[in-house]
Amino acid sequence: MRDPAIEASGLTRRFGSTTALDNFDLTVPAGTVHGLLGPNGAGKTTAVRILTTLLRPDAGRARVAGHDVVREADRVRSRIGLVGQQAAVDEQLSGRQNLEMFGRLHHLGATTARRRATELLERFGLAEAADRAAGKYSGGMRRRLDLAAGLLIGPAVLFLDEPTAGLDPRARNEVWQEIRSLVAEGTTVLLTTQYLEEADQLAEGLAVIDRGRVVAAGTADELKGQLGADHLEVVVRDASSLAAAAELLGRIGTGEPQLDPDRRRVSVPVRDRVAALVEAAKTLHGVEDLTLRRPTLDEVFLSLTGAGATGAGVAGRGAA
Repeated sequence: MRDPAIEASGLTRRFGSTTALDNFDLTVPAGTVHGLLGPNGAGKTTAVRILTTLLRPDAGRARVAGHDVVREADRVRSRIGLVGQQAAVDEQLSGRQNLEMFGRLHHLGATTARRRATELLERFGLAEAADRAAGKYSGGMRRRLDLAAGLLIGPAVLFLDEPTAGLDPRARNEVWQEIRSLVAEGTTVLLTTQYLEEADQLAEGLAVIDRGRVVAAGTADELKGQLGADHLEVVVRDASSLAAAAELLGRIGTGEPQLDPDRRRVSVPVRDRVAALVEAAKTLHGVEDLTLRRPTLDEVFLSLTGAGATGAGVAGRGAA
């Protein structure tokens, strides 16, 4: 088993009468992407701020890249990169000037900062736009520039807080590819996101946080497996036959049928997928589509986080 790059035990943080983190535990193996999921206000950003030494916990301990985040904060900072929810680039400066400026802020010498800027601009496909003002970059280009800035010191651990929020699908895929490349080279990534497809695509391990504590952890498949059965899903041709289809599926399945009238769809959990599919094909009429599927990560998220998740929206952006 790989050594942990991040270890947190019993982290607690309060803001007045509000408990943002409540006995929070997390272990992230080195050289992996680990997803931290949760609705708005669940405590994700508070956890990241503590792990990146920007905030002190009221209780508990954490180590990042082998160093205690409180007692060895300077050493932690020298080993990590952080890319926040908002791109931190100066729109008046060029891409090259931005990276050189960040390099100097990291105490790199002028020559080293220029060299690292050139390397990273090439790596992230920004060499041709290097001397163009960042304000003229597309959203995907700005996000790649932000990622490049987070890698100036070659961090052992990179924290990505909602890295693709607001990006179109093409730009999101570009960022995903860069994250995969980083991990292939040995970087550990802690990813906070509410784009559940993103977590499913990238993360080897997941932790779901709600009300300041981890309520489930494992791989995406393990979390999906917690919901148990496969689901039989039927789309009827005519909405008027939806109730009858639901009644039939209720006899075939192992749980309460879930109806989606707008899509003329009904689904039900089933134990024996083959027998359920055959029975449904024999007994249902007026069917437009009949499929078997596993529970989705969206369903896992909503099941684990309850009503709080519905208010946040699983594809939205969380502030905490």
